Amino acid sequence: MTDTRVRPPRGGRMRMPRSRGATSGFLLILLGAWGALAPFIGPQLNFAFSPDQAWAWTTGRGWLEVLPGVVTALGGLLLLKSRNRATAMLGGWLAVAAGAWFIVGRALAGPLGLGDAGVPVAATEAKRVALELTYFYGLGALIVFLGAAALGRISVRSVRDVEWAERPATAAAVAEPAPAIAHTDTGAQPVSGAQPVMADQRTELIGPTATAAQPRRRSWRDMFRGGGQRGHRLVHR
Repeated sequence: MTDTRVRPPRGGRMRMPRSRGATSGFLLILLGAWGALAPFIGPQLNFAFSPDQAWAWTTGRGWLEVLPGVVTALGGLLLLKSRNRATAMLGGWLAVAAGAWFIVGRALAGPLGLGDAGVPVAATEAKRVALELTYFYGLGALIVFLGAAALGRISVRSVRDVEWAERPATAAAVAEPAPAIAHTDTGAQPVSGAQPVMADQRTELIGPTATAAQPRRRSWRDMFRGGGQRGHRLVHR
């Protein structure tokens, strides 16, 4: 009896559809790009921290804004492109770590000697709060939220993920029909171009053909009727 069960491919538990982390990955790439480029393009929009100069590089901007922004974009790219669960989870953790650094980095910059990100260039309190949220605290919280949501979604192996992982094995499990075997006096020989035959299939003749195919039994009267033919008469000359 042939075993028709389909076994999942090797490493199937780590396989997942690319769409699993695509949305979170795309949003994280956008947020990471903003976090890394905001200190350089913000002065042109009159929305920046000091020094209020476009494309001015400082140590504080490099450690506190450019570095976490690049790490966030890298994590989002892994989530967007990866079909491997472990790689996608690595991208999610990178995004969470980068978002946390956006939040706590300014507090740790002084003790670690990483420089200063500057002060908000704002004339009103509302603009100062908007700058703080857009550049650091709000941006970091949003990145942490998206990274954590992506990790939670990836860590769950749903029925859809199992069906998607077993899809290549299911397609490969379609077997070709077995050739028919003809039993002859010389042995069993395959018949080319024949349809598959069941193992216990038998052929039986029905009707007049079956009656003609069966051997006739001769009775004792046929022995005296000219070689066993009925209606045969002896001719004397």
